[in-house]
Amino acid sequence: MLIPILAAFAILAYLVASALLARPLLGRGEAPPKLPSAIATIAVLAHAGVLLGAHRGALDLHFFAALSLVAVVVCALTLAVNLARPVATLGVIVFPLSALLLAVDVYAAPNTAPQPIDWQIKLHVSVALLAFSVLSIAAALAILLALQERALRHRQFGALLRSLPPLTLTEALLFRLIAAGFVLLSLTLLTGILFVDNLFAQHLAHKTVLSIVAWVVFGALLYGRRAWGWRGRRAVNLTLTGMAILLLAFFGSKFVLELVLHRAP
Repeated sequence: MLIPILAAFAILAYLVASALLARPLLGRGEAPPKLPSAIATIAVLAHAGVLLGAHRGALDLHFFAALSLVAVVVCALTLAVNLARPVATLGVIVFPLSALLLAVDVYAAPNTAPQPIDWQIKLHVSVALLAFSVLSIAAALAILLALQERALRHRQFGALLRSLPPLTLTEALLFRLIAAGFVLLSLTLLTGILFVDNLFAQHLAHKTVLSIVAWVVFGALLYGRRAWGWRGRRAVNLTLTGMAILLLAFFGSKFVLELVLHRAP
């Protein structure tokens, strides 16, 4: 009974935080500077408490549980990013989506029990989770960058443009996130090679191949940025392409295996 109540509290806190962050975008004035982040922090802590309680404090890799886990990590990293480089608009995208994924996991998903896994696999999964989360934030920032560039081209100096940092700073933050995500994704592939038996087994082949393709896309983007100064629309398109491939690798195969073929993760 406590878990559904705590989940409802976390969902409400996420939505309140995102509503406060959206106020400047709607031209309804500024929210108190630190209030949205404080409320979002409370939501993240409540969300983490739900995961610990609902999944017995273990790493649950079932489809909906994994989505909820990614959501809370993305929210925590979003708050951390905002400490270094305030991009409050990210929360307008991230927090409502996390509220939705938490609601599905608690109120709609079937009950699951975590499977016992070795520490090596836990390490591999943890690094993969961080890589996916960092690159998810990069993808959200790429969307904001595209909107920012479009507004500048059309001289639409509205609330969205005023709420974002200067274009060069947004772009610099995007590439820092991609670089960090690329390093983590490289470690994910390395730990997979070291610790996962038969990495190209039938149920892992698609995930492995797609992860490698995403790694190549992000690596090419970073090299292109360094060698030829890639930026703007090309950077946005490659970021979103790499993230889409990674999404298929991480959750596309999991969706098919668990919800279509009804196999264990």
